[in-house]
Amino acid sequence: MFSAPGEDCALIDSHCHLDAPELDAIRDAAVAEARAAGVGRIVVPAVAVSNFDSTLAMRERYGCPIAFGLHPIYVDTHLDDHLGQLDAAIVAHKPVAVGEIGLDFYLPELDAKRQETLFVEQLKLARRHDLPVILHVRRSQDRVLKYLREQKVESGIAHAFNGSEQQAGAFLRQGFRLGFGGAMTYSGSRRIRTLAATLPLSAIVLETDSPDIRPQWAQGWPNRPANVAAFAAELAALRGIPFCEVARATTANTLAALGMPSR
Repeated sequence: MFSAPGEDCALIDSHCHLDAPELDAIRDAAVAEARAAGVGRIVVPAVAVSNFDSTLAMRERYGCPIAFGLHPIYVDTHLDDHLGQLDAAIVAHKPVAVGEIGLDFYLPELDAKRQETLFVEQLKLARRHDLPVILHVRRSQDRVLKYLREQKVESGIAHAFNGSEQQAGAFLRQGFRLGFGGAMTYSGSRRIRTLAATLPLSAIVLETDSPDIRPQWAQGWPNRPANVAAFAAELAALRGIPFCEVARATTANTLAALGMPSR
């Protein structure tokens, strides 16, 4: 769909679970496809101690920036000593962020109190290691913001943002960027599309959440990191600005949010 843009229009997928089993059969092809589409870097966050090694393998094989964290959806599998293992992994492997961490109040079966305990402890680790965080904020924006303020965590990305304009402003004031991706491609996602069109461009990063959050045109197969190029085109159309302006801004925003070097 897209020819590869020039280096000055290179893109970053700020959130991709490249190690997911759904991508096992197509992983090399998906990375090659992404590079051909101008996606120069793919950030891979972990979700549990059990996939720290596979996340690290994505850095070793493809040069991906990585993050380590304990995802709230898997709260029932996270043990107290996993926090110590997370701490040790951060020291040993120097990820760019602590993530994917946060709160999920969409699924009622998840223990909210346990989620909050683990989230706070991971925010403390981020502070201790001077790292940004990559946040999961499903139906939990206000509570996540409460803990960010209390723990004085002031950099990172609110992944798959789906809050209100007021909540978006609160995350920006806290020092965060907001992730937009596949949900933005659905005409019915009016609030997300309005935010994408009207928030300061400096607030936005692009992501796939591959293999999840499939775009409107690809509901029957796994999301792929190359789709960031299509999301950049969608964002450019929503804002009425050139593609390369979106690419340069969202790349710079991701680098700043995660403290990554430009090269």
